[in-house]
Amino acid sequence: MKFFNKNSNAGTKAEMSFFDHLDELRAHIFRSAIAISLGAILMWKFDSFFIKNILMGPTHSNFPTYTFLCKISNQLGLGAKLCMDKINVTMQSNTVGGQFGVYFNIVLIGGFIIAFPYVFWQFWKFIKPGLTQKELHNTRGVIFWVSVLFFLGILFGYFVIAPYTIHFFAKFSIDDNIENRWTIASYFNTIVPLILGAGLAFQLPLVMFFLAKIGVVSASFLRRARRYAVLIIFVLAAIITPPDMLSQIICAIPLMILYEISIFLCVKVEKKQKLAEIEEWS
Repeated sequence: MKFFNKNSNAGTKAEMSFFDHLDELRAHIFRSAIAISLGAILMWKFDSFFIKNILMGPTHSNFPTYTFLCKISNQLGLGAKLCMDKINVTMQSNTVGGQFGVYFNIVLIGGFIIAFPYVFWQFWKFIKPGLTQKELHNTRGVIFWVSVLFFLGILFGYFVIAPYTIHFFAKFSIDDNIENRWTIASYFNTIVPLILGAGLAFQLPLVMFFLAKIGVVSASFLRRARRYAVLIIFVLAAIITPPDMLSQIICAIPLMILYEISIFLCVKVEKKQKLAEIEEWS
């Protein structure tokens, strides 16, 4: 198996062996690991702030999402309908290395989030030499947009999905005699996938954009599937939010906007492809 050297010109591409390609991949992974380690060191340096104010933030009654919704509720004349009470949950660690394992994961995952733009840049540098000039032209700014959408998704997951989920499970009870006592590991394993999952979910427009480029999806298909997409979005919003319509709408609107952006990008791709076909035939 042969590959092209990333430093060679399009006209004079030097072929790389499989092991040369593997060495190149190893170098990108190593640089990414260094960046994640630096991010982890930053997390470790300010661990008290990140753990008390960030990780445990959704369990505090003064969390920005809760205070914001309470203000909106009062301004709309709904009283305290949207206000969320203090979350009375006792945290515990029931294994010897439970807290250490959570601490290590906090530092590592936090380091990855901080270093994400650089990590994706290293990934992009690795696959970039295999792209044609046309593909490179069509993917200009990909690092910027992937990073922006990732961090927007992280913020959405942290300030919207995570607090609603934590509040719901904290208030849910099948019997008054049962007290919620969460382990810190269970809390961490619940909140982190929600936040990272939102970061990945916000890549939907770019994913649809590239799928439209290769002809897998079309704007017409996404329009036909819109009703099902809206239904799925609202079902998910209903699951993770309190049982009121306004909260569900607040959670669902960003996801619906992402879906509409995906349709818009597919339309642009199809228009460019049609223009290219016209120019080719003329």
